[in-house]
Amino acid sequence: MEPVRVAHLMSTHLLTLFAEQTLPIAEELMSLKRLRHIPVIDDDGRLVGLLSHRDLLRAQFSNLTGLDADDRHRLESRVPVSSIMTVDVWTVQADMLASKAGELLLDNRFGCLPVVDEDQRLVGVLTEADFLRFAIKALEIHDPK
Repeated sequence: MEPVRVAHLMSTHLLTLFAEQTLPIAEELMSLKRLRHIPVIDDDGRLVGLLSHRDLLRAQFSNLTGLDADDRHRLESRVPVSSIMTVDVWTVQADMLASKAGELLLDNRFGCLPVVDEDQRLVGVLTEADFLRFAIKALEIHDPK
């Protein structure tokens, strides 16, 4: 049996952001697509950071500030993704054993691992949900017919 690699599990239909895009764009994308992580790339498709839902929540202006929604939106539209994203991102490559990548996710409590090629170009994202989908398929093999 062939070993299971990251490439077998990762998602390749990705939504990404550029570092100069702003907080409201990121917020809308996460909300509409129900995402918890968005890779941030440069013009050449190289990974430069990762924006998490947690990063987004930390950067938003609270309702307790006394600002109305328009003022909050105006201020947040000046906040570039680059100022709130994580830049020291752990990555994996597509040929890595999926079990090793899973250990990285679990041991470090990561929600995802960007998958990059040798030039740091983003080729996919490996998430907890990818592992869960794989586990369900593996378990279905043993389900009664």
